[in-house]
Amino acid sequence: MKKPAEMFDREYEWSALSRFIADPQPGATLGVVSGRRRQGKTFLLEAACRATGGFYFGATEAADAESLRRISTALTAHVRPASPFHFANWSEAVDELLALGSERPVPVVIDEFPYLAKGNPELPSIIQEALRPLRDQRTASRTRLLLCGSALSFMGRLLSGNAPLRGRAGLELIVRPLDHRLAAEFWGITDPHLAMKVNAIVGGTPAYRREFARGDSPEGPDDFDDWVIRTVLNPESPLFREARYLLAEEPDLRDTALYLSVLAAVADGNSTRGGMAGYLERKAVDLAHPINVLEDAGLLHRDADAFRENRPTYRIAEPLIAFHHAIMRPVWDQLERPGSAARVWQASRRRFVSNVLGPHFEQVCREWALHHADPELLGGLPARVGHGIVHDPKTRTSHEVDVAVIGIADGHSKPPLLAIGEAKWNDTMGIAHIDRLRHIRDLITQAGRYDTSDTRLICFSGADFNGKAHASSETNPDVRLIDLTALYSPTSHTP
Repeated sequence: MKKPAEMFDREYEWSALSRFIADPQPGATLGVVSGRRRQGKTFLLEAACRATGGFYFGATEAADAESLRRISTALTAHVRPASPFHFANWSEAVDELLALGSERPVPVVIDEFPYLAKGNPELPSIIQEALRPLRDQRTASRTRLLLCGSALSFMGRLLSGNAPLRGRAGLELIVRPLDHRLAAEFWGITDPHLAMKVNAIVGGTPAYRREFARGDSPEGPDDFDDWVIRTVLNPESPLFREARYLLAEEPDLRDTALYLSVLAAVADGNSTRGGMAGYLERKAVDLAHPINVLEDAGLLHRDADAFRENRPTYRIAEPLIAFHHAIMRPVWDQLERPGSAARVWQASRRRFVSNVLGPHFEQVCREWALHHADPELLGGLPARVGHGIVHDPKTRTSHEVDVAVIGIADGHSKPPLLAIGEAKWNDTMGIAHIDRLRHIRDLITQAGRYDTSDTRLICFSGADFNGKAHASSETNPDVRLIDLTALYSPTSHTP
């Protein structure tokens, strides 16, 4: 199955789909494809159907009877039978979909499956029955049935627990946003400083460049401010209201005002449940449900503290939503008036750096350490990368660790702490930052939770390092300096 030339990257996803679709084994099989909106799932699945002569059906929000009529019409156009299909129920429709694979493996895609299940909650059970192992319609078919959806809360439950389709799927594919390096390539940005600033706003969602910004990418560092004004802050641009639509499109979100307030609290720096409660003047227990729903929807991410049990922090998972709540929502009335974007952005740039760009840079540093850094640089393969607070009992102070790289525990020994790091976007880092990390490492050693015998000290800077920092890294094998060039380099080893 040849990947379309116009498809950027998605090598892993295309290969996984190709293997699933071309599997010669007899019997119909089920696959589930999910991911946040605008990641290119539909483009991916439609391309697979075009390449193999498969059938694609995109569901819409509609009553069950209308959806049945729509799939009847679509399948009639695809198969061109002697008489049109008029399905009386979904059991008939699913059996006809299975019949498409009577001669060869063929993909059959039902996109936005949550819409259909909302109209008919029994549909997962109907598909379960249709795919019963010894059922004739299944054994005689090689249909590769792919259910796709953007409602992460629903799709996450589709194959979990006691769900009807649990154990039925031969493919569970998540289409994720592009990472920071692929996103820079996709946007055609070669300057890492500019790439990080753009990524802090639009993340790695492909549709935001192609469809929403109509290919408009900053021409260079000097064009960044104008690009923000003419795209994200422009009421005529689809990007302007996208963050609000992302929330409204989630089916499990009922009281949107409360969910918006929770996201606003996090965007304002209140990353703990107690901090959110104080910001909203509510009890922490009252926020348990909205936080859980936002997590299930993939809009809020829970990070465990690497050094303290039961002290999680939360961050907004979608950069555009974080930007909206930190920059746009507080002055929405002004932004809706055409011509106000430049004035608003001029007054908001400092807040952008502190509330959006700085935290985003820290998260990219953590993801780089987990997914891209050479294990030799870290002293081992990371099991997980997080952040947390280290307490100093003598001075009764606390120290924040931006990057904590934990290795794989060997048997009954303590897990190794491969590295701790500090990430500063705007600061030229020096020996004081290294000494601070060295002191924190001593405190972690005293706490006894991790093996710190080989813990590296890493400084991440979006600005630069002074001469003393460079001298320290050259004379101390446990000190590493990581700049933006290293974060965006295709090779992850830095001496």
